[in-house]
Amino acid sequence: MKILFVVCNTPSEAIAMNIARTIVGEKLAACANILAPCRSVYRWQGQVEEAQEVPLLIKTTASAYPQLEARLVELHPYEVPEIIALPLQTGLAAYLTWVKEQTLSSP
Repeated sequence: MKILFVVCNTPSEAIAMNIARTIVGEKLAACANILAPCRSVYRWQGQVEEAQEVPLLIKTTASAYPQLEARLVELHPYEVPEIIALPLQTGLAAYLTWVKEQTLSSP
């Protein structure tokens, strides 16, 4: 089973915490790290914008990803949230097994 590393920036720590608790509680992710706020510069609707955001780093399985993505879209206040999934090539076998065991095994 493939493990994915998902990045999702949120507008506040409270929203990040709500999303993290929900997706881990629903077994859509094994773990979600909430990072310190960062500054983001991006183009939106033809304008260059700046905002403070709180990154979430999420570990999940490829089979749980479709449900995770749908839930992130439901929970996230942005019209187009950043949701990026990267495959993990390698890692500590015990940790990767733990991610698999803590995450839904099928959609």
